[in-house]
This record gives sequence, C-alpha cells and structure tokens, in this order.
Amino acid sequence: MSVINIQEKFNLFSDYWSPKKIGELNEQQILLAKIKGEFVFHKHDNEDELFMVQKGVLEIHLRDKIITINEGEFYIVPKGVEHKPVAKEEVFILLFEPLTTKHTGDIVANITVEAYESI
Repeated sequence: MSVINIQEKFNLFSDYWSPKKIGELNEQQILLAKIKGEFVFHKHDNEDELFMVQKGVLEIHLRDKIITINEGEFYIVPKGVEHKPVAKEEVFILLFEPLTTKHTGDIVANITVEAYESI
C-alpha cells in the first residue's frame, strides 16, 4: 500500500456519475466520483452509504427533506432510506460503502455502473 493523493486521482477522470475505486478497507470500498445534475431516487436495503464532499455543494434529496453537504462535510444515508443525490454545479465526492453496495441500489437505470473501475 502506498500513499494516495485524492486530488491526483480526481485528475485522472472527467466522466460524471461513474465512481472510481481507489481502495478497500475491511470489506468497504473507497470511491471517488464527479457528479453534476440529478441522479435517480434509489435505496440500499442492506448498506449505509457515506457521501463526503471534496469540492462543491451536494444535495441529498430524501422523500421528506433535502440535506445540504458542503465541502469538507459528510452525510451518511442509512440503509433502506430512499435518496437522490443532486449537484447543481460540478461536485467531487468521496464515498465509503460496503463492497456489496450496488451503484443504483434497488433499481437499474441508464446511468447504472455494474463494476467500478479501479484507478
């Protein structure tokens, strides 16, 4: 294992909504993603999901409220909770989630990624 520079990893890709794996830790995957626009409402029945904002402002739309996450902040979506990430401008995020977590949870959409690229 070597030191990983998160910004250098962000510089390696430009596509939105396609997380890249940068590490694994105790059955958890560490992912980076660039996002812009709206994702789809989905949920993960068996896994919590951590969203940490590295750049920009991310909204997590829940069915009854909107959570705003600023740079340097994170929010954990509990398992089973429907959520939809929304980025009005480009946002860089770091995600921690179990290896078993599916990209779009309980639905399949045109943006669904089956296997994350490792960078």
